[in-house]
Amino acid sequence: MKNKDKSIGKKNVVGSMFTRISESIKKNYRVILLFVVGLAAASVLNFFNVATSQTIASFSPDDFEIGQIADRTIIATRSIPSDIENPISIEAGEKIIRKGFPITEDGYAKLRKMAASPVYLDYRAVANNELFLFVLACLWTLMFAFLPFGRNVKKREMILHVVFFLIVYGITAFGTKTETFSSSYTLTVIIPASLCVLLLTILYGQLSAILFSIMAAFGVFNASQWQIVPFLYTVISCIAAVYVVRKIERRIDMVIASLLLACIDVVCMIVLSVIFNESFYSMIPVFGGVAFNGFISGILALGFLTPLEFLLNTASVFRLMDLSDLNNPLMRKLMLTASGTYSHSMMVAQLAESACREIGADPLVARVGAYYHDIGKMDQSEYFVENQTGVNKHDEINPALSVAVIKSHVRKGVEKARQLHLPQPVIDIILEHHGNSIISYFYNEAKQKDPNVNPEDFRYTGTPPTTRESAVVMLADTTEAACRTLENPTALRLEKFIQELFNAKLANGQLDCCTLTFRDLSKIKETFVQLLSGYYHNRIEYPNQKDPDEKLKIGNDGKPDEKLNNEKRPENKKTSEKKSDAGKTHG
Repeated sequence: MKNKDKSIGKKNVVGSMFTRISESIKKNYRVILLFVVGLAAASVLNFFNVATSQTIASFSPDDFEIGQIADRTIIATRSIPSDIENPISIEAGEKIIRKGFPITEDGYAKLRKMAASPVYLDYRAVANNELFLFVLACLWTLMFAFLPFGRNVKKREMILHVVFFLIVYGITAFGTKTETFSSSYTLTVIIPASLCVLLLTILYGQLSAILFSIMAAFGVFNASQWQIVPFLYTVISCIAAVYVVRKIERRIDMVIASLLLACIDVVCMIVLSVIFNESFYSMIPVFGGVAFNGFISGILALGFLTPLEFLLNTASVFRLMDLSDLNNPLMRKLMLTASGTYSHSMMVAQLAESACREIGADPLVARVGAYYHDIGKMDQSEYFVENQTGVNKHDEINPALSVAVIKSHVRKGVEKARQLHLPQPVIDIILEHHGNSIISYFYNEAKQKDPNVNPEDFRYTGTPPTTRESAVVMLADTTEAACRTLENPTALRLEKFIQELFNAKLANGQLDCCTLTFRDLSKIKETFVQLLSGYYHNRIEYPNQKDPDEKLKIGNDGKPDEKLNNEKRPENKKTSEKKSDAGKTHG
């Protein structure tokens, strides 16, 4: 009976394991498919690379010399007949060279013939390279899975990595076949790794570009038949490319970055030539070539950036700077049709940008996302309180209809954003800035009429924020709207009130899907309090300030008489007393 129970238990464990594996495959099937397709494409390049290389059992004929004592035995695997160019014939199974014996002139000629023959494929070299590429692909996948990107990695980013790797690997592999670039130094002139890294840094950030730099360097190492100079050059030039554009903000800065990268590449090549004792005179063309490589990489990156931004729908710094221009047609329309929403968005953007800067998130993404987070309100702006001027449209309709109108602004905002082809991070902020929270005002109003009302009917249909930038915009949106109703908004009252708002978001699970920490929330709160206390600070009343509702006294000349209007005003008397007291105190 116990054995039966054990067997049942083992079956359950095995069954649950297979279930988890199948669920993981279903969840990540796109990544797995990309892994397989990318490895297959690299394998094709590897096959043609080895097939066009003159190697025998992974060794080049240049490794041997006539008269040298052979350190291995090489046996011909197939027969190769003689021809006009090379009258030597080879029989299958023939020992070309013997381990421990000197290499003869005839044996060396047969080695050359085997290496140059198109019918001879070095399967061992293919297998060695294939194993290396497989390990590299596994390493790439694991790094994408476990590196702290701080955001959701999109499949388009991974596809771009694969495409760029294949380009670098293919150009390097077939560049070695040409006479001009067969040298390990001249080969560096045509390696386009810097171009790829510049694009990845601008489109997806430093960490993504550094990951690609590592993979590209090892790919170059394999494609160049294990030459150390191209490997070291690729590592240094790629890291330099990441460094020079990591904080770039204007497109014109790419020209400066290109010149700087050209200088760095030249210095790198000078250092390598010194380390490996190369003649400076022979290296002058190489210095010019790598300088041109660095400069043209920056210029080409600037040219390719716009179409890639459009195809990949990324939030690059250049595109975000363009979208942050408040003179664009959409923001001007928002200002004219929903001026209250426009003012609210400007304040939310200021809060979110400052908070993101404090916690190390992307302030530009937060600012642009805040600008556009309420664009769905333009079509029915009069139903939102910040745009109302005395008449509340919701007094005329029931709470259920009011909720439908309020909820629709998120859906309409996402639709408008997609029509305008806004970057995906901005669309995510529009979708997530209310999360799936309940619209409490109308829910409580409906509950008074019907205690059995379903709270799900009064819940936003969005998703809780998945990025730190989106979460900060949500908190800024809630804080700015709520603090407008706060009486006497001193710093102490603002701090307490904002903490209550944050606690409510935490209790409702609206911050569960992002990576904000309690330390981040504390910094965000401090930033909000500092900005809002400055915005809502009390202002003194000037002595000549008039009440617009008070009737002005007109003098004999038909103009308002300043002396008559200021005469016997209690507030002016009070102000004078304060000034007098202040004078006494300081006197």
